[in-house]
Amino acid sequence: MPVGKPGSRKVGRPARRKTTSRSPDLPTSRLRPSSRVAIALASLALLVLYLAPLWHVGLKAPQYPEGLGMYIWVNQITGEKPQDLNSINGLNHYIGMKPILPESFPELRLMPLAVAAAVAAGLLVALVARRKLLYAWAALFTAGSLVGLADFYRWGYQYGHELDPHAAIKIPGMSYQPPLLGSKQLLNFHATSWPALGGWVALLVLALLLALAVREWRGARARTG
Repeated sequence: MPVGKPGSRKVGRPARRKTTSRSPDLPTSRLRPSSRVAIALASLALLVLYLAPLWHVGLKAPQYPEGLGMYIWVNQITGEKPQDLNSINGLNHYIGMKPILPESFPELRLMPLAVAAAVAAGLLVALVARRKLLYAWAALFTAGSLVGLADFYRWGYQYGHELDPHAAIKIPGMSYQPPLLGSKQLLNFHATSWPALGGWVALLVLALLLALAVREWRGARARTG
């Protein structure tokens, strides 16, 4: 029978420690590569807002069969045709509405900065690729969009209700608030209010962000569940 050396003992293999090559939360905290590309493209798409109007408000009446209209941009308000804004202000004067003067809207000075911040934030989310940043950006973009619509409604309400009591045309109980979205009859004028090209781009970017946030959230739950 073989005998080992005195004092020697058989040493077994040491137990393996369970290790992970990366932190446990890493798979659920990073964005998918496809999401990062989509976020970057959506952010750059917002630059269209500097080149195209956000909203269009139109008026049609028998005396204006070709219609009157105005465009709301991130930094200005213009007539759909060169003299439309002057014509709208002339009509508003008769019913006691204040003139629409672009320089009287502080929002037109703030919106270009807000768009630039949204573009920069989106590119940062795509670069850092953290899911929580996507959630935060989507929430802020949604909140900003709702604030913008609420401000547009407030502006329309003030212009349509705060009328000059000495106006040439006064109809008791009549207000001239344009619709926030859709169409409305105002005396013999048919008023419409719809997103313009820039507005549709912003809405599509918002829808894409929310869809990506939901997809990433579901993917994270599936991997941790």
